[in-house]
This record gives sequence, structure tokens and C-alpha cells, in this order.
Amino acid sequence: MDITIYPQKLCGTVTAIPSKSQAHRLLICAAFADKPTILHCFQTNKDMQATVACLEALGAKINTTADGYIVNPVTSLPKEAVLPCGESGSTLRFLLPVVGALGVDALFKLEGRLPYRPLSPLWEEMERMGCRLSRPQENTVRCTGKLKSGVYQIDGGVSSQFITGLLLSLSLLEGESQLQITGKVESAPYIAMTKAVLSQFGVDYTALGTQHFHSPGEITVEGDWSNAAFFLAAQSLGSDVTATNLDHASEQGDREVAQLLPKLHSGCPTIDASDIPDLIPILSVVAAANQGAVFTHIQRLRLKESDRVASTIAMLEALGGSATATDDTLTVSPSRLTGGVVDSHNDHRIAMSAAIAATVCTQNVTVLGAECVSKSYPTFWQEYRRLGGKYE
Repeated sequence: MDITIYPQKLCGTVTAIPSKSQAHRLLICAAFADKPTILHCFQTNKDMQATVACLEALGAKINTTADGYIVNPVTSLPKEAVLPCGESGSTLRFLLPVVGALGVDALFKLEGRLPYRPLSPLWEEMERMGCRLSRPQENTVRCTGKLKSGVYQIDGGVSSQFITGLLLSLSLLEGESQLQITGKVESAPYIAMTKAVLSQFGVDYTALGTQHFHSPGEITVEGDWSNAAFFLAAQSLGSDVTATNLDHASEQGDREVAQLLPKLHSGCPTIDASDIPDLIPILSVVAAANQGAVFTHIQRLRLKESDRVASTIAMLEALGGSATATDDTLTVSPSRLTGGVVDSHNDHRIAMSAAIAATVCTQNVTVLGAECVSKSYPTFWQEYRRLGGKYE
């Protein structure tokens, strides 16, 4: 689906949708808890649905309600399971070690760019500790065998999702395990989020193993800073938009957007992307419309739903802006954004960033593949129109 957006400021109040990062973790813990969990989550998306489908394939019974889910935990594990991950990196990277801990022979089915996103060093560590992993086809991963308790080591510089997957899975093993993280940890706030969710389910993450998830009974998924960032950026660009349902004490790393947006209006800041890779496309738009910015530690952006360095540069250039990159740095120049045709590259964050850019462009903005927002924010275009945005 391609849409053409007409330049127009936005006006109104947005309720931040539920955090998919937190929802993944809550769903997984609830699926292996001691009793059912009511999960208040008033909006879902393709990535959440992938996790739900995989947990159901492992034996959980998950009922959809008007404002979320009732998760009835697994009572009997299958010997084999096919797990449809879609394009969700969180689903794959969290559940791969979980099925290893459970000893289920599992075939993971992958779509889009997910088959090409890295699984090392998680793959090697799982094989060292008892599992056998293979790729029967380019778009599948098979896991057989069973993880054993012991000392696990993982490089923290590739993806925090590997660390989350191991924290979740080692809690399910019999016998105590240790998780040693080497190197610089990327996206550390997401690891803190995992620890917080484990604590909600009564798991002591300082003594992994021989524990049980204890359901708190009822949980509300907090508002998502990552997706609210688009409308907060619109506000910083002159739209009269207010975002609600956001916790400023959240473990979500992307809450930093509230501090970063003012910096983009007061000079050309240097911003470390290590803990906030998902914010870089929209921050680049705000930077271009102001005095520019330099983003460092951008390597992992190349491994997202698109090569997010290349697609961010292409978006800005299509709109009349300018940006350049080295291996580790993205430099955005101040520009007068005019408008143009933006290829989303099937990346939800590029599509939504282009839509917010349209609020300050002088000409129309056409977004190719605009339906990709369904990965994280299915109602984004409806919200955009409700706030006064015009497109066809």
C-alpha cells in the first residue's frame, strides 16, 4: 500500500499504545507460570501475535479479550512444535533458548529479513550447552536437544535480545546457572526490563535455575515510548500533540526521547545510539529540520527490519535532506525538508518517520509500502488522520 500525505500539522491527544517489548516478556513468563494471567493490552500487533502463536504451539491456551489476553499456562509440552515467528526478532531470539531449556524439538519459521538477522553468538552458546541447531531451509531454524545448567557466556555487544532469551530460559532449567556477559552491553535498558518482568513473576534472576514463574494474576502492559516517540517528535516540530499513558520511570530505554528532543532544538548534539537504536530514524528527521546531529555507535541499525542506516539516509535525501555515514557514525545535516517519495523498505519505523516529516515539508510525501506499520503500530495511520493528518 502506497499513500500520499499532504503537508499538515497535527493536533490532539494520543494514548500511547502498549509496549510490545514488555508484552513479549510478559506473555512468555505467563505461558510458563503456575496459574492463569490476565494481561491488559488494549492493542496488539504482528510481532505480539507471532509470540502468541508460538506460545500456543508450545501448549499455552491464550484467549483474546476486549483489552488484551487471558494466558492459561502450558500444562503439557509437545515433543515437537512448529513456531511461526513472522518477522519478529524478539519472538525468535527469546523463544529459541526457551525451547532449548524445555527440550522441545522445534522448527522456527521466519519471514522478511528475519532469516538474515544475526543469531551468533547465541547459536554457538546453545550448541556448547547441549542443543543442536540447524537451518533446514533459509527461512527456518531447527532446535533439538536440551540445554543443561551451568555457566553461560554471551557477548553483550550484538543484541540484548540474546541476553533476555537466556535469562528467561535459564530460569526454567533444573540446577543453578550463571550468565556471564562479556564486552560492552548494547541496549542495556531492555535487559533491565527483562529483570523487572522476571521479578514480577517471582523469579530471582541472581540465582537462575530450579525456579517457577508465579503469576501475579493481573498485569497491565505499560505505554510504549518507542511508538509514542513519533508523535512526541511531531510536537517538537510544531504540531499541537500531547501523548498520554507514558511512565517516565519506565525501564524502556526509548523514554530518553523526552530528553533528546529538546537537545535537537538547541544545537547539533552528538547522540549515542547504543541504547536507543529504534529512535534514530525519527530523531534524524527532527535533527534535519533543526541544526543537525551526529549519531554514534550505529552498527546495529544495519541489522534491523531494513539496513536502517541506509534507509534513514535514503528517506532524508528523498525529502530534500542530507546525511552521511561511516561504519560507526551517522551525520545528519540541517536541511529544509521539501517532500518526495520515500521507500519504507518494509521498515515500520521508516514509514512512520516519513509521515511525521510530512508535517514540516512544503510538498507532498508519498510513502511506499506504508502497510508495514502493522508490525508494531497497526492503527498508526488511523491515529494520524484523527489528529488532522491528510493522506490518500
